[in-house]
Amino acid sequence: MKPIVDRTPDAQYQRLLRDILEKGERTNSQQGTDALTLMGPNSLHFKFDNGFPIINERNMAPKESEHLPVTVWRQAIAEICGFANGARTQKELEEFGCYWWQSWVTPEKCAKRGLETGDLGPGSYGAAFHDFPTADGGTYNQFKNIIEQIIEFPHLRTHFISPWVPQYIIRGTGKEQKVVVAPCHGWIHLRVIDNKLTLHMFQRSADVPVGVPSNMVQYGALLMIIAQVTGTIPHEYIHSFSDAHIYVDQIPAVETMLSREPKRLATMKLDPNVTDFFAFRKEHFTLEDYEPHPGIKGIPVAI
Repeated sequence: MKPIVDRTPDAQYQRLLRDILEKGERTNSQQGTDALTLMGPNSLHFKFDNGFPIINERNMAPKESEHLPVTVWRQAIAEICGFANGARTQKELEEFGCYWWQSWVTPEKCAKRGLETGDLGPGSYGAAFHDFPTADGGTYNQFKNIIEQIIEFPHLRTHFISPWVPQYIIRGTGKEQKVVVAPCHGWIHLRVIDNKLTLHMFQRSADVPVGVPSNMVQYGALLMIIAQVTGTIPHEYIHSFSDAHIYVDQIPAVETMLSREPKRLATMKLDPNVTDFFAFRKEHFTLEDYEPHPGIKGIPVAI
């Protein structure tokens, strides 16, 4: 990465928020709160020499406390590490340091889908990434095989991972959904050009004020991990969207973020001694040069 003083302030996230406010269509939602929805907005492109994709418009590194046992950016990385290792229950995710799934794995929500309390389900991220069901009744570890393929055939355009297990997500008469939340993100295309690795993540459904900043952090971190274990250079993170939305009760917080001056992106460092993809944890990352605007308390989350 360039020295912090040589980096260009980044306003891409603000442009996305502004586009949704100005061009979004008001829609109802499954969660019961209306949203401003913009289909297919412009992608975000983050070259790693200009810093790590963590927003400055609000603080993603509040102090840890009894209420927040792990700060936000670390929980985001903990979540993707857990999913990559097959975590699909609240207990398993907490072992990695991610605590924010409690509201989605209640007894009522899980029972509705025929799941044990705390289970995200066989259609969830961890199950899809680590234990994707195969036709012969077995399972398939997507990250393990893609990393092996990148090392052996780096030039291929087929380094692709999906979080979607369709038979567990479909709804309708006579069908029972087997996931508490249909995967919103995690369609991953990896590309190696001149030994430089680009990770392009497509997001089906994006809560832009709350969820997207954590998604940016976790997939930026994933790019660093995959680059380290494949001997490539982390070059660019691209974040694309289908349904990008702002819930109407989030608009005051969005207006606050839009009023703030863009800042330079921070530095993220990764422990160079870890070489096993499945051994990475949130503790292996160090955030530096991060001077965000103040946090915004109480941004509503649709559940």
